[in-house]
Amino acid sequence: MEILWWILIVASFILGFVGVIAPVIPSVVMFWVGFLIYHFLVNSDTLTWMFWMVAAVLTLLVFLSDFMANSYFVKRYGGSKKSEVAAIIGVVAGMFIYPPFGVIFVPFVFVLALEFITTRDINAAFRAALGSLLAFFASSAFNLVIYVLLIIWFLLDAFIF
Repeated sequence: MEILWWILIVASFILGFVGVIAPVIPSVVMFWVGFLIYHFLVNSDTLTWMFWMVAAVLTLLVFLSDFMANSYFVKRYGGSKKSEVAAIIGVVAGMFIYPPFGVIFVPFVFVLALEFITTRDINAAFRAALGSLLAFFASSAFNLVIYVLLIIWFLLDAFIF
């Protein structure tokens, strides 16, 4: 039976990594599913409280990274403070509008529209909106690093420490 649990754990981790590319899959949730399957169905003694605390903090960072990256990159590419807020609202709205691609394109459209309305300069508006696209890719790369760290820590905690 333990082999079945390990198959489910590995499958949840794979789905978590796929979710970085296809935002329709909630990546961080899939990693937690794997951790919880291991803890409750394989071995409840090996994962330390430190693992759970760090995993919780890293999970919070994953959630915040989309918002922080959008704010940073929109500002870096010439967007106004209002556009930074529009990008963050766009990320939230994008979760519900045309998932999974809404998270990528809704912030872009929101920033483009707001910057064009306020500046009447399509080039500046497009450059600021491009910042929201770069934010998605930067956030995805950051999340990928966090997920690899989580898996490494999980394996070390489960098998070595």
